[in-house]
Amino acid sequence: MNAIDLKGRRGVVTGGAQGIGRAVAERLLRSGASVAIWDRDAALAARVAGDLAGLGRVEAVSVDVTDWASVEQATAKTGAALGGIDLLVNNAGIAGSNAPLDQYPLADWHQVIAIDLTGVFHCCRAVVPLMKAAGYGRIVNVASIAGKEGNPNASAYSAAKAGVIALTKSLGKELAGQDIAVNCITPAAAKTAIFDQMTQTHIDYMLSKIPRGRFVAVDEIAAMVAWLLSAENSFTTGAVFDLSGGRATY
Repeated sequence: MNAIDLKGRRGVVTGGAQGIGRAVAERLLRSGASVAIWDRDAALAARVAGDLAGLGRVEAVSVDVTDWASVEQATAKTGAALGGIDLLVNNAGIAGSNAPLDQYPLADWHQVIAIDLTGVFHCCRAVVPLMKAAGYGRIVNVASIAGKEGNPNASAYSAAKAGVIALTKSLGKELAGQDIAVNCITPAAAKTAIFDQMTQTHIDYMLSKIPRGRFVAVDEIAAMVAWLLSAENSFTTGAVFDLSGGRATY
């Protein structure tokens, strides 16, 4: 593992109790940062925080990213506990149903957009003022290759992740005059609990589209995120970093 210097930084990882989020939280701790795991599963977040406590300062914070008041409270609690927030990884997300658009459940559409897109907006809106006041910040939004190319039978997920890409570009331009970098990643599918929400047909489809012939490992994602959160990433902002194993066409 390459050494990424995040010593003294204070980071938030949403959906940090499992999958990609847990891998990112662990990588940040190993890089010297203090970490707040934001997750709606409070019990799991607390358990993971306990598991990772030997690596550094880690806090578990219960939060619903779809609820602005909940995000405000989590931001205040984290800022007080860690002394500020320098790093934000917007990772919390769900896959939603697999169905043709004309049959897509309305409730599922609204839930996916609320968590995968509005949740990113809420967290950025809450944390960016702290970064502005400190004169420093790094934000990484977890989008998806689906946001670039669109996956059939996953209209809500594809649309939400496309929105995350556009939000990243917009916010990156807004903050470009300050030492605050805002970037996103577009990974191919990783074998995490999110697979439980998908049909096997959809999983097979995603794998068939990856030239590498395998799913991305969560540690590979965490490695890219760690660099994007570092002070070395001092110029690039509003950018999209591919993790699609060769699938991306642009």
